[in-house]
Amino acid sequence: MAEPALPRDIVLLVDDSPEALGFLTDALEQSGFSVLIATSGSAALNIVERITPDLILLDAVMPSMDGFETCRKLKANAAVSQVPVIFMTGLTETEHIVHALESGGVDYLTKPINIDELRARIRVHLRNARSAQSARVALDAAGRHLLAVKGDGAVHWSTPQATRLVNAATGSDDGMDIVTNHIAEWMKMRASGGRDAVISIASAGQATLQLGFLGTIGPDEYLFRLTAANQRSDDAVLRQHFSLTQRESEVLLWIAKGKANRDIGEILGLSARTVNKHLEQIYVKLGVENRASAAVKAAHVLHEI
Repeated sequence: MAEPALPRDIVLLVDDSPEALGFLTDALEQSGFSVLIATSGSAALNIVERITPDLILLDAVMPSMDGFETCRKLKANAAVSQVPVIFMTGLTETEHIVHALESGGVDYLTKPINIDELRARIRVHLRNARSAQSARVALDAAGRHLLAVKGDGAVHWSTPQATRLVNAATGSDDGMDIVTNHIAEWMKMRASGGRDAVISIASAGQATLQLGFLGTIGPDEYLFRLTAANQRSDDAVLRQHFSLTQRESEVLLWIAKGKANRDIGEILGLSARTVNKHLEQIYVKLGVENRASAAVKAAHVLHEI
């Protein structure tokens, strides 16, 4: 019995030229991709309402709605906001290339298109998009309250847990708008030399949320952790209850979440030997002999809060 064929990556090809569409469709299908065709920006917007492609090839120069405006509208759709867009253009001046990238494109190719180069770039951007998506899924599954923003404070992505916390704390379905306004102000202060790494957000005169700056994770991408202002983070609870060090409390928290030593090392950037050393100290401080007992004790404390 033959094994089922793997699903093909879907490329949405947007171009008003029948000759370009025919040439590129044949080349992409021969390379193993499924191809959707749109002859205008509005047609592309209609297609993504029904089907989410894995990558979009977009002609920059089209009548009515050009590729730059089309890209901006595509990126405003949450379903395709993370889908990589590669521009195809005969415009080679720097200002046009910058315009393509500022509109949300990840790359550009100049016409006439070299098929070998096109294949290579598509595969690179598909791989990068999958890595980014995998990271977001991992964060979601871990229950982390994290969000990433751009330099102007606009949210690049957030985990579902972060969105729910923001809306619950602000009592609004548009709570993320409040958060982004605070982050935008913080980014301005940071650019002028401000050093405070915590943002407090108040509602009705009472602090409801705190955002901790964790660091820069990409070009113009900044990562924040959210906590309710009246709550301590789980690792802080464990640290205080068992008199642990910062690192020991982080290791114990991941033990309580069922992570293996190797996974903990990768998450915290530690060697397996260092994780074991922390575990030895944790066992002593908790008065237990193994990781299962440590996990039970930690879970008991966390469930009490």
